[in-house]
Amino acid sequence: MHTYRKAWRPYIGPCDPCPPLQVKFYETPPQLYLGFQPYGLKQFDASTALFKGTLWPALYAPYTNPYERGEGE
Repeated sequence: MHTYRKAWRPYIGPCDPCPPLQVKFYETPPQLYLGFQPYGLKQFDASTALFKGTLWPALYAPYTNPYERGEGE
């Protein structure tokens, strides 16, 4: 299983006007790791597929904000 969220550390210059983010994140879509669609791939039911935006669970990747502070931070 691949992780869809990746992290990288940007260059922080000495003259940056704003406090920098030490780590930045980006997401890769699940279809990058699937290749050709296999026969008989599991499917969501119709109402769930409409809610999630895809028919196949293998292509579903919910987005959560990596910069949002959780409780207790």
